[in-house]
Amino acid sequence: MTARLASRMTLSYILLATFVGGLLSVLIAASLTVALLGRLVRHLVSLSTGVLLATALLHVLPEAFERQASPHALFMTLLGGLMFFFLLEKAELYRHTHHHEGDGHHHHHHFDAEQAGRGGLSVLVGDSIHNFCDGLIIAAAFLADQHLGWVTAAAIIAHEIPQEVGDYIVLLNAGFSRGKALLFNALSGLAAVAGGLLGYFVVGPWESLFPYLLVLASSSFIYVAVADLIPQLQRRLPWRETAAQLFWLAAGMGFIVLVLGSSH
Repeated sequence: MTARLASRMTLSYILLATFVGGLLSVLIAASLTVALLGRLVRHLVSLSTGVLLATALLHVLPEAFERQASPHALFMTLLGGLMFFFLLEKAELYRHTHHHEGDGHHHHHHFDAEQAGRGGLSVLVGDSIHNFCDGLIIAAAFLADQHLGWVTAAAIIAHEIPQEVGDYIVLLNAGFSRGKALLFNALSGLAAVAGGLLGYFVVGPWESLFPYLLVLASSSFIYVAVADLIPQLQRRLPWRETAAQLFWLAAGMGFIVLVLGSSH
């Protein structure tokens, strides 16, 4: 395979992964009722927590540390990445919406209407920036290694589905029509494609940066899982719901372990 053909295939993989991630979440939101989506989101949050943690700690970070970069520099990058995403979320530009009225989070009535009404543009802009960052991460992973790219894309898609479904529910509760909410979600998802393209053309020539970009990807996964998803799971629940949480967490981790085992 020539270098040019390999480069074109990598670009096509990046575009496919980023496009499917945004499209899949919109299709799921369009095909299910709001009540069913609300029940589905709870399980998907547990599943994506397991997938994100296992991908970051068992696959992406080890891959970065195997590339002969300074461990101290990589850990500094990990710390800087965690702080970066913390500050980005503080600025409400890296939002993770998985709640809806009646989800047991005890928000006051019309909480979602306020979220999507008063701060509707903020939600959509923040979601677009989030998706753009995801596109950059997917591009960096594919440029480092094709298999790593697919695993990373799968982890991001696993998180994007509950996030986009959550955004969709928020917009519906705020009074958006079904078509309008789906359209805004779809446009926001296209930001991932833009991020993937930029990552391919800008990051591609700088192979020495790949270990640090992989660590930044891991910091994103770890931050989302620890700062956003796990706190949502830390509520007193009946034992059946707790068992379901543990099952989906284990399923997410087990999926990544199986993928790793088959790749080796």
